Amino acid sequence: MQTSPDSANPAAEASDAVMRRRALGFVVLLGVVSLLADTTYEGARSITGPFLFVLGASGAVVGFIAGFGELVGYGLRLASGYWADRTKRYWAIAMFGYVLNLLAVPAIALAGRWEVAAALMIAERTGKAIRNPSRDVMLSHATARIGRGWGFGLHEALDQVGAVLGPLLAALVLSIHGSYRQAFALLGVAAGLALLTLIVARVTYPNPSELEARAPIVGHGLGRAFWLYLVGAALVAAGYADFPLIAFRLQKDGAASNAWIPVLYAIAMGVDALAALAFGKLFDRFGLPVLAVVVVASAAFAPLAFLGGFSLAVAGMACWGIGMGAQESIMRAAIADLVPSHRRGTAYGLFNAGYGLSWFLGSALMGILFDISVASLVAFSVAVQLAAVPVLLLAGRARRATGAR
Repeated sequence: MQTSPDSANPAAEASDAVMRRRALGFVVLLGVVSLLADTTYEGARSITGPFLFVLGASGAVVGFIAGFGELVGYGLRLASGYWADRTKRYWAIAMFGYVLNLLAVPAIALAGRWEVAAALMIAERTGKAIRNPSRDVMLSHATARIGRGWGFGLHEALDQVGAVLGPLLAALVLSIHGSYRQAFALLGVAAGLALLTLIVARVTYPNPSELEARAPIVGHGLGRAFWLYLVGAALVAAGYADFPLIAFRLQKDGAASNAWIPVLYAIAMGVDALAALAFGKLFDRFGLPVLAVVVVASAAFAPLAFLGGFSLAVAGMACWGIGMGAQESIMRAAIADLVPSHRRGTAYGLFNAGYGLSWFLGSALMGILFDISVASLVAFSVAVQLAAVPVLLLAGRARRATGAR
């Protein structure tokens, strides 16, 4: 009687099942860290736009700070990713970044000028830049066992639970007539819990690379598919307005109250979580064309969020959340399949540097366009995002031509 390869080696099958459970456990544990971390800094991001307005900043200043924060938050990943690959000290680098990233948020409560608040916002983004490439490399080892798209999608979904809770906490403080400063201080509690959970993860999984089955390293360069992918992602980033500018518009035009603005952000983050899970699964089955479809759908956020009243703004934030969910799950998952394993830290860093530069330039330009003509801001956002679709489809074709999944 002929037996299947799996049944012929029950010991190997049992070992693989154990490793899959451990891999899933690692993804979930880091997801809890991200849940608490996002409660901290996404709660802060939901109110930084109005807080800067209160401190006297203009629309152009808010757009510049938001974009520059993303430039720092993504640009520095080039160095931190390269350094992580060189040193292999993924845990140490990630933990240092988390400390800086999280402790900057409650410190904003002490800011008396918009310049000080802006510096702390940039410090928070700097910490995220330091930690993310190392964290994503460690996650890539675990997701190899459970599916790249699903694994990164699950992590993003847990991440976004915190991104919903944070803005809701901020909204609660404001709704009971609390101040922005009190909201920033309260978010510091979640920051402390995140750091404690991170320590547990470090002790439980000291070497995450053991979670991935060893495979021959193919090639040494990053490849044509990666570079096309980077161009497509950069176009998406250039047209994606950061939430502080959206929030600034909602407050300036009276389209939403102070308490409702963080609730709208929470809605977007909830949609983000669901989109990450759904599109992560679809990515595992169909690959990069899924991302191209998402870009078309999410591009509608600009006219809805910047031109509509409250009801249309809600719909716009849902579209914005769909795009963010796909970007934070599919885009991260694809990197692990596009490059050799020993180049992942560098690839994540390089990808995020290009993505962040485009986000900075796009955000700065949209901040200027906002002060001149909101219609021109909307036209720019939609056009640049749609220009990414054919590039992403070409990247998917190049990926298939090299034999990647």
